[in-house]
Amino acid sequence: MALSICAIASEAAPFAKTGGLADVTAALTKYLAGAGHDVRLFVPLYSSVDRARFPLSPAGISRSTTLGAHTYAWSVHIAALPNSSARVHMVDCPALYARGGLYTSDGDDHRRFLLLTRAALECCQHLGFQPDILHCHDWHAAFGPLFLRTLYGWDRLFAGTRSVLTIHNIGYQGVFAAHDAADLGLGDNAHLLHQDDLKAGRINALKHGCMYADAITTVSPTYAREIRTPQYGMGLEDILRARGAALTGILNGVDYDEWDPRTDRYVDLNYDASSVSVKGELKARLLTRLHLPVAAGVPLIGMVSRLAAQKGIELTLAALPRLLAARKLAFVALGSGEGGYEYALGQLQRDFPGRVVCHRGYNEELAHWIEAAGDLFLMPSLYEPCGLNQMYSLRYGTVPVVRRTGGLADSVQPYDPATGTGTGIVFEEPSAAALEAALGGALGLYAQPQHWRRLQANGMAQDFSWARQGALYVALYEQLLA
Repeated sequence: MALSICAIASEAAPFAKTGGLADVTAALTKYLAGAGHDVRLFVPLYSSVDRARFPLSPAGISRSTTLGAHTYAWSVHIAALPNSSARVHMVDCPALYARGGLYTSDGDDHRRFLLLTRAALECCQHLGFQPDILHCHDWHAAFGPLFLRTLYGWDRLFAGTRSVLTIHNIGYQGVFAAHDAADLGLGDNAHLLHQDDLKAGRINALKHGCMYADAITTVSPTYAREIRTPQYGMGLEDILRARGAALTGILNGVDYDEWDPRTDRYVDLNYDASSVSVKGELKARLLTRLHLPVAAGVPLIGMVSRLAAQKGIELTLAALPRLLAARKLAFVALGSGEGGYEYALGQLQRDFPGRVVCHRGYNEELAHWIEAAGDLFLMPSLYEPCGLNQMYSLRYGTVPVVRRTGGLADSVQPYDPATGTGTGIVFEEPSAAALEAALGGALGLYAQPQHWRRLQANGMAQDFSWARQGALYVALYEQLLA
């Protein structure tokens, strides 16, 4: 049956993106629309959205919403989601979204996303759009389930609506001060807030989503198990254990319209599993472009990452200098984040000129080139809810080197030379020594063409399409409605 879905997220590719969240919200929306469902995705209209590239049309909705002592005027514009029949509803509120970045450390950051959540629900009212499912992504929309029960509980439009919260990364919970509780507008329903947190002087957005959503999902089965433990639960493990079967893990899918070496529009040459040798020419062109005078047979390790402790950057910075000093290899990194890591990667480039390039920031074209031209792709995460680049790498015949955690454990199987099975190099211990050993093993396989070609072929045969993963979301929606 065709479903009506209201989805709320802080970012969606290609309009506004800092990481995998944007790719997932856009790809899931695209899948749902293509499967015949009526899905409306609501995101902020940030000042950074390229209005020349993405034509916007006014939705004819202009309102104001009061959050505590603050009143914000807002309107809605509609953009077409590329390669899809879906439309994205962008909430325009310059007072909140005309900032230097998508996220800030400003004192009103919680209000920026409270407004987004309420605007989405009020647009449903204005349009007479009766959602079967309210799908809230991460802490930014996590008050949606509670608002359904309280602020909008009177409206029969939402009488049959069921709520889903997807946790993309439990490390980001949207905590703000208890003295801003009035911004929620709960009035007599304030007793539904987590009282122990209030007494401690804080309000945790994601925690309330976990408390009140009809269903909670996270972005891989292994991560769903991990976040029930103190090691990975970041303080929410007790609530998640208490929710029991309400929490499930659904591995993210890959949008192969965007990430497929057979059709990739960003690179000069396309290839498939039968012509994977084309990667050699792409590597030569990338190395020339980056001014790395490295011989053709030297392996190229790539990394595209947010530079944060979670991503295992410290392991990388400890292991790579020793490998670069001892072995013939090249390294290309793309990413931005914590200043200390940015500086350290820059120092790595200075220490190994002509063999290392570290590009600060994000560049979509370069990200595709790294996947298409690389031999190895590095993801030594301390924890990883899902990760997408390891799945991109598999499709591109670029062998992933990953730590066994979260979605990395679910999507990359360790290669066994004895049987020829497996799709990547997997290590367990979160240490520089373990990473160095894993990379050493990968370089050993690279020197054995028979094993290397088998490893590439295994990876390129994997299917992580949304046609498979999206259907699991639809099954969950239907189970809730039943």
